[in-house]
Amino acid sequence: MVRATPNSGLSWGHPRTDPAAQARRRRVHRASRRVFHRAAGHNPKRPAGRPRCIDMAWNRFDTLKFLCHLLVLAAGLRTLEVICSGAETQVEQTRARFNEAQKYYSAHPDDPEAGWKFGRACFDLADIATGREERADVAQKGIDACRRAIAKDSKSAPSHYYLGLDLGELARTRSFGALKLVDQMEKELSEAARLDAQLDYAGPDRSLGLLYRDAPSFISIGNRGKAREHLRRAVELAPDYPENRLDLIESFLKWDDRTRARKELTALEEALPKAREKFKGAQWTSSWTDWDARLLAVKEKLEEGSKLQSPRH
Repeated sequence: MVRATPNSGLSWGHPRTDPAAQARRRRVHRASRRVFHRAAGHNPKRPAGRPRCIDMAWNRFDTLKFLCHLLVLAAGLRTLEVICSGAETQVEQTRARFNEAQKYYSAHPDDPEAGWKFGRACFDLADIATGREERADVAQKGIDACRRAIAKDSKSAPSHYYLGLDLGELARTRSFGALKLVDQMEKELSEAARLDAQLDYAGPDRSLGLLYRDAPSFISIGNRGKAREHLRRAVELAPDYPENRLDLIESFLKWDDRTRARKELTALEEALPKAREKFKGAQWTSSWTDWDARLLAVKEKLEEGSKLQSPRH
């Protein structure tokens, strides 16, 4: 009888009698024992004289690290879930306020206050709308309501203010047609500032400053000097409102004026404790989420600018 050998070209012998098969079984057995012992806290390659408890502690430390990673991952997912649920809650609340204001305005179409309040609800909903058609439709409803309110009361500062903001939301849905709306926005916001500069924590001047800052200068009303003037005026009128100084800081960074940006950042950080006490509650949660994120962003930009500058500067 011819025995099978590794080089004979024949099939391997029986696993219980063939030497090569037995060697393979021994290697698999040793590997499986190493895996089992390590899982149980043993180390078959432990140097002589090293207590087994050290290996057990080390393996338990690895297990603990793995569990910690799982906990961190779970916490991160939970945080993301909370953030998403918070955003969904905000959208639901905004839509609920819009439906309520629309219902009241439909019942009192000749009431100027009902008109501008519906215009405000339209602006809030259009601002968070994800689709262009929905934003344009909601903004147009706010525009019509505010214009009707102005026809009833031409000295209503909120009507002019929210008309300007709704025009801005409509402009977001246009391309070249947006330039035609800029002049109307400027007119309505300027009138609101003249009638009540303190409205919405200096909202008319704040909005005018952003309008002059972001509009193109060569084909529209963009003007850095006017932007700086209105943004500074908004800070003077409502210094405790974080939005005003944040807009000014971001504008200085956009104009590459880091010295003034750092000065305003210092003033903002000094005013923040008082602002957190003044603007607190569920209605300010989304605002603080936005303000804190923007504050962190401007700090990072200023730090990056400091690293890029020469030591002599």
